[in-house]
Order: sequence, then C-alpha cells, then structure tokens
Amino acid sequence: MTKRVMRVPTPSPPPDHPAGIALSDSEKAEALADNLKAQFQPVIDPSNPAVIDMVDVGLRYNFMAPANEPRLTNPEEVQEAIRGLKIGKTPSPNGIPNRALKHLPQ
Repeated sequence: MTKRVMRVPTPSPPPDHPAGIALSDSEKAEALADNLKAQFQPVIDPSNPAVIDMVDVGLRYNFMAPANEPRLTNPEEVQEAIRGLKIGKTPSPNGIPNRALKHLPQ
C-alpha cells in the first residue's frame, strides 16, 4: 500500500469557547458568532456628503450617456459563431439548444 492510501485524515479540533472547548452544536454556534463578532466591526464613521454627491454625479453621467451603437454583423460572422458552438453545452438564455442552431439552414 502506498502512503497516500494508508494515510487517515485527522479530525480538526473543536473550536475554543470562553467556557472551554465547544462540543455541542449550540456551543459551536456561539463560538462561531463570537469569533465573527470579534473580526467584523460595524462602520461607525458617518459618510462624507461630498463623496456621496460625487458618486451620484458619476452614476447619473453613466446612466444618462447614450449607449454605443451595436456593431452590425454579416451572415458569415453568424455562421462562424454557430460553427464554433459545442453541441453538449448548455443553451443560451433564449433556450435554443446549440444542436438546433447547428441544423439551421445556411
């Protein structure tokens, strides 16, 4: 037998709890909650109104800008794209399977 087959995984130690080692599910949940509470603190610093205004202006500019005109394609590009599709892959959001697209007439 190889070492890899003979190796037995060692269980990880139970999490520490203020009252000792947490063994029950509820003690483990409390230990996890305490750990997360110690790691992540809420943001107390109030937001800067100037930064909020700057972000709002940037968002309005991007949403109000006209969309770029779509690049037009020709039938050869569409046929090339269909030829590159893999038959076994999931269909696109329109639900048409790639196998059906490959059987379309030229």
